[in-house]
Parts: sequence; structure tokens; C-alpha cells
Amino acid sequence: MNEDVISVLLVDDHPVVRQGLRAYLDTRAELEVVAEAENGIEALDAIALHRPDVVLLDLKMPHMDGQGVLEALRGGADPMPQVIVLTSATDVEHVPAAVQAGAAGFVYKDIEPHALVQAIATVYAGQNLLAPQAMRHLMNPKGGGSTPSAVELTPREKQVLQLITAGQTNRQISRHLTVAEKTVKTHVTNILLKIGAADRTQAAVWAVRNGYSADA
Repeated sequence: MNEDVISVLLVDDHPVVRQGLRAYLDTRAELEVVAEAENGIEALDAIALHRPDVVLLDLKMPHMDGQGVLEALRGGADPMPQVIVLTSATDVEHVPAAVQAGAAGFVYKDIEPHALVQAIATVYAGQNLLAPQAMRHLMNPKGGGSTPSAVELTPREKQVLQLITAGQTNRQISRHLTVAEKTVKTHVTNILLKIGAADRTQAAVWAVRNGYSADA
């Protein structure tokens, strides 16, 4: 497969949904749908076989649901693909658990086709993507993580955290702050440890919740 093409796996138990997604994505030269799956077990098999760059994952499926897929991927030996959860507004309560399990993005199933393509490109680039309602749900104070009073971030770490929240990759942050990318990685690691976040998505949620998301 062309290295410039993003490989995509479609996972949904409704054939009509998969067919609709594929019909549009197949028209995009920068994307290639490498496989489809109708349940979590098939999804894990397809991921192992095709190693897609991005997985579009439904949460509610028979045999194994989307949450089960995420947890299996997180516990596996191979690096996780970037996973975008396709959900409905009524399923927003499942967002925190899916983020904890490693989902890189959440979009609603009624998303405009061109916006879905942009979402795929965004998570493929290593950025996080959350629908507004999903972000608000994650910002609920019931969530875990450290409190601001328990965290002491350096001025540079605050800048890095703000840029993470803005969706910038390590490379973009290094250019923005004029520092080495290796230095940015060190800052990110320290931030995650200090605030008790497992990944960049959780860090962004913590930052928004605790007032660290203003423009750097």
C-alpha cells in the first residue's frame, strides 16, 4: 500500500452504516478502506491482519463491543492504531471509559462526510478529536485525575499543556516553542505523571477542566 495513503478499518454491526461510510471514503485518494468488521471479535482479527492506521469503531456491537476492542488493544503487545469512536448523542456517557481505554477521537454518526475525512487525518497525525458534547461530558468534575492544588507545573509545562489542549503534535509544539522535539516529549511525560493522566486526551480534558487551556 502507498505510504502516503491512510489505511482505515470500518467496524459497525449495521451493514448500511459500513456501506455508506465506504462509499464515500473510497472516493478519497488519501484514504483506503482495507477491511470491514461487524463485531469486536472480527475487528481484532482485522486489525491483526491488516494493521490499519485508523479504526472507525462503533461502541454497541454483538459478541464484543467497542469498549472491549479498545481494552484488548490497550492490553496487547502491538502499538494501538488510532481509534475514532463513532457514537450517537445518547451514548455520550460511554465516552470517559473509552478515552481511558485509548480512543483518540469521538465523532457522531451524523457527521458530515468531509468532516469525517478531516477527523481521520487529524487522529492519524497524532492529535485528539472530541465532539463538543463528548468534551463537555469528560469535563464533568466526577472524572479522575489530580486537582490543581495538588499539581505544580513549571511555566514551560503549562505552555506545553496548553498547546496539547489546542491539538498540537509534539513536532508542532517544538516549532511553536523553538525547542527540540525530544525536549517536548520530556515535558509531556512529566505533565502526564504530575496530573495523573494516561495519555494526551486525558491531559487535554484535565487542562480544560482546571483552567489551563487558554492560548499560550
